Formats: sequence, C-alpha cells, structure tokens
Amino acid sequence: MQVTATDLPEVMIIEPKVFGDARGFFLESFNAKAFAEATGVELPFVQDNHSRSAQGVLRGLHYQIKQAQGKLVRVVRGAVFDVAVDVRRSSPNFGRWVGVELSEDNNRQLWVPPGFAHGFLVLSDSADFLYKTTDYYAPEHERSVLWNDPAIGIDWPLTGEPLLSGKDKAGVLLKDAEVFA
Repeated sequence: MQVTATDLPEVMIIEPKVFGDARGFFLESFNAKAFAEATGVELPFVQDNHSRSAQGVLRGLHYQIKQAQGKLVRVVRGAVFDVAVDVRRSSPNFGRWVGVELSEDNNRQLWVPPGFAHGFLVLSDSADFLYKTTDYYAPEHERSVLWNDPAIGIDWPLTGEPLLSGKDKAGVLLKDAEVFA
C-alpha cells in the first residue's frame, strides 16, 4: 500500500496494491497491521457502512461531537469527490479542507481521522460508497456543517444544484457549529 499525505497531514490517501490481469483484479482493501505500519494509526474499526447515491447527491459535512469517528472511505462503484474539513478549534488547520476523487477505477481510499467533518459529492451516474468507522454511529451526537459555508470555501465540482437531505440543508455555518476543542 502507498500512503500520501494531503494538505491536512492527518488526512491520508491510501492506495492499495492492485494485482490485475485479463481475468480481473485482486486487492486487499484493509489489513490492520499494514494500515497501522503505513499510517501510524492504531484505532480499532468497529462498524462498516455502505451507501448508494445517485449522481449529484451531496452528503455532508458530518461528524460526531462525542463518540468521534475516524473513517476509512472508498468507492467500489462509480466516482465521488470526497472532502474532509478540520473542525478542531485548537488546530492550526481549523476550517481548512481537502478534496480527493475516489473511484472504482483509482481504488483510492481516504483516511478521515476523528475531529474532521466529512462529505462527498457523487460524480458518476451513481456510486457505492463504503466506509469503516472507529466508533459506532450515535445520532444524538451527530453534527452537520453546511456544505457550502463560504468561510470554508469548498470548491465542489458541481454541474448544477446538489441533491441534499433535509439534515444537510439544515447544516450550520462553521462559526456557529459545536466543534472539537
């Protein structure tokens, strides 16, 4: 596996080794020992999630203020623009974001550590998005920062208005959000 730091050093792009030939391909999508050695992160993963979304769906920017979740995310069908935003007030990178295209073709994964909000925009006709989390989903602790907060300034590759859930439409500006110390 190859690990590449992003402009937010705690957020990392993970590229597994892909072994392919005329029959297809094989890749090891997760190995706890290899992940810890490559990233220095030794947090347990306790939950796997799978979502399918149509083109133009934008999910996020989500995080849990208690039971903070680290997420290892990937796309197995389609393509998304995946975003992490630092929501740790004491961080020198507070409010900064990184975005990476994840797709079934590039097999990239993104490590989004606890203390970061996460979201994605579906670029393909649809996308199957898989992610492992380091803590359980706790809806009472979930928070949502507005996807288009001008103070963050995410450059989403939109081709029209995104399709949003009610929860995402009701996201708050970062300046008003409950964030990490």
